[in-house]
Amino acid sequence: MLPLLLASSSTYRRELLARLHLPFVCSSPDIDESHRPGESAIDLVKRLAEEKARALADSHPAHLIIGSDQVAVLGEQIIGKPHTFEKAREQLMAASGASVTFLTGLALLNSQTGQCQVDCVPFTVHMRQLDQARIERYLRIEQPYDCAGSFKAEGLGVSLFQSTEGPDATSLIGLPLIRLIDMLLVEGVQIP
Repeated sequence: MLPLLLASSSTYRRELLARLHLPFVCSSPDIDESHRPGESAIDLVKRLAEEKARALADSHPAHLIIGSDQVAVLGEQIIGKPHTFEKAREQLMAASGASVTFLTGLALLNSQTGQCQVDCVPFTVHMRQLDQARIERYLRIEQPYDCAGSFKAEGLGVSLFQSTEGPDATSLIGLPLIRLIDMLLVEGVQIP
């Protein structure tokens, strides 16, 4: 088996990949993650996932490189990481009683053969009706300012959900393991 490389500095993705009990290393790719004019959210995450994997191919010429990227979509608008309390409060107020779809792009590049599998895994969160006081309490406790959508699904953020739907709950956290396993199997990786 070729060694696995996770093209990410995300602790969330690292923790998810560790669930597979496969040895891997991490390296952070340096790419421009800007949204191109007219580019759909699905095309954006697929492109960025592949670019992250390909950015490390020259320095890791005989690896299976995993790239992933995620955006949250509310209505027709892409919402990113809030970075501040105020932006997080604004995002959660807008999402109150609505549905937020998380699109996670996934790429698995065999840097030895050049073969690259790319996909997008959607996951939708239907939010509860939230008032400002509840939102502010949540933000003070969890401080999810580095999370698209302004909540941590793996933490207290789940209290903000009415329901969820999608093929793979791990995609909500940023690395769709079910789809990744499919890709790894194509490359002949034995999953424990």
